[in-house]
Amino acid sequence: MRIPPRFSQRLAIAFLGGATLVTLVILVAIIVFILEKGLLVLGWEFLFSSPKDMGRAGGIFPTLIGTVLLPLLAIIIATPLGVSTSVYLTEYTRESKTTRVIRFGTDCLAGIPSIIFGLFGFIFFVTTLGMGWSIMSGGLTLAFMILPTIIRTTEEAIRAVPKSYREVSFSLGATRWQTTKRVVLPNALPGILTGVMLGIGRSIGETAAVIFTAGSSLRIPESVFDSTRTMAVHFYILAREGISTENAYGTAAVLIIAVLAVNLLAYWLMNRFIARRS
Repeated sequence: MRIPPRFSQRLAIAFLGGATLVTLVILVAIIVFILEKGLLVLGWEFLFSSPKDMGRAGGIFPTLIGTVLLPLLAIIIATPLGVSTSVYLTEYTRESKTTRVIRFGTDCLAGIPSIIFGLFGFIFFVTTLGMGWSIMSGGLTLAFMILPTIIRTTEEAIRAVPKSYREVSFSLGATRWQTTKRVVLPNALPGILTGVMLGIGRSIGETAAVIFTAGSSLRIPESVFDSTRTMAVHFYILAREGISTENAYGTAAVLIIAVLAVNLLAYWLMNRFIARRS
């Protein structure tokens, strides 16, 4: 029996719209549930004081610092490596077995569980290199974790730049590097920025890889070789050990607000950049 085209069109629209609605409902339900319980805890003292009695009292200020420093260090390390790799794969090489192997390896790296990254970081950075549980060990581990995301998103963004832009640049006597630097990368910047922000979002919410490499110290770090605790790790410890459910919800609320702020900032910067270039 042949389904009429109009009916199949309406059925497809209904299914896709329903799937989108279910996704939004789940997202809103999670955010509302956490914020409803966590906003009651938030205040200046909670945000800008140190934890007391293992987190049963006090605030989360040291974890805020750790949550900022670890993703920042990871992005500083991973962005140049990821963008450079993508530029090499798209602009300086042709499709071959080597490029396919590199992309396959990148995809495999993206699928490795975070606990494996944490184990690798613990053995290599913490133990072998003698960095100890520190911001440096955690930042390097997170950099390796988010590297595949930055590589793949940047590669797709560069491929989306029309070939005619490159041809016009070459016809004017520009070298490949000048074309890449002045034509390709500026037009691919929104996509690159998206990949970077996705990496930041993943770094902020990471727990397993961080607790093995950065540790869980509640003191304010004085250097990148000091141990620290992120909000995600703090929430995990408070909830898992049953130390303070109230403070756990408060930490989760701040964490969700931070992730939402990062994503909103990414969309704002991307739209502003596109509007300026238009």
